[in-house]
Amino acid sequence: MSEPTYYAPEGGLPSQTTLLTDRAVVKEAYTVIPRGVLRDIVTSNLPGWDSTRAWILAKPIAGFATTFAQYIVEVSPGGGSAEPEPESGVESVLFLLTGTLNVVIEGEKHVLTAGGYAYLPAGGSWSVANESDAAATFQWVRKAYEPVAGYPTPKAFAVQEQDIEPTPMPDTNGVWATTRFVDPNDLSHDMHVNIVTFDPGAVIPFAETHVMEHGLYVLEGKAVYRLNDDWVEVEAGDFMWLRAFCPQACYAGGPGKFRYLLYKDVNRQIKLT
Repeated sequence: MSEPTYYAPEGGLPSQTTLLTDRAVVKEAYTVIPRGVLRDIVTSNLPGWDSTRAWILAKPIAGFATTFAQYIVEVSPGGGSAEPEPESGVESVLFLLTGTLNVVIEGEKHVLTAGGYAYLPAGGSWSVANESDAAATFQWVRKAYEPVAGYPTPKAFAVQEQDIEPTPMPDTNGVWATTRFVDPNDLSHDMHVNIVTFDPGAVIPFAETHVMEHGLYVLEGKAVYRLNDDWVEVEAGDFMWLRAFCPQACYAGGPGKFRYLLYKDVNRQIKLT
C-alpha cells in the first residue's frame, strides 16, 4: 500500500466546494465537531508532557461519551512525555496522522510514521518523544480496561496501517472495507480501534443500530452521514461521537476514498448491578 496521507490544515483560499455552514452540533444521540472549530484557543496542555498541546474531542460526561476519551495530540520537535498515562487501569491506542513519533513500549523503541498504530495495554510502561524537526500529530484513544476472569490482558504492539490488508465487508465487492488491528474474536480486547474505508459512491445500506458507542475521526475524503434522524455532511478532520443505539449510515461522496478511524467498545457482558 502507498504511503497514506491524512488531513492537515492548508493555507490559501478555500475552494469553491468548501462547505459554508457551521456544522458543529451537540445532540442527545450524537455530536459533530467539525475541523474548522479546532483552533488554538480550544487546546489543552497536558501535565507531564513537554512542547505538546491537545484538542479534547470526547470525555465521559453526562449526555456525551460514556466509555472512552479521545484526543488529537500535537507534539512539537523535542516534545513528548516519559509518563504519558496517569491512570494504571487505562489502555490506549495511538494513531499517527502526521510526522514521526518515537514510542518506547516496555523498553523497545518503535518509530511511527503517518499511519503508525500502537496498542498500549493497561498497566504497561510506555513513553513518546518527537526527535524529528517537524511536529507530530496523533489520535489518542483512552479507555478504562475491563478485565475478565480467564482472559489475559492484551499485549502491546505497534504496526503501520499500510502493512495490514483491509478486510472487505461481505457482499460489497470490496467498496466497503475495514482495517482491523486486532482479531475480533479475541475476547481479551474490550475495544476496537479500526479504520473503515469506502470507495467513492459506496454506502452503509442500512441504519446500523447497536449497543457499541462510537468515536469517529475522518481521516480522508467526505461523505453524508446518517446520525439518528439527520443527514450530516462530514469531511476529513471532522469528529463524530455516536451514543449507543444511535442509528447510523453513510454515502461516500468522492472524488477520493472516504476513511475514518473508528472506536467502539466490544466483547463485554452488560452490567446490571
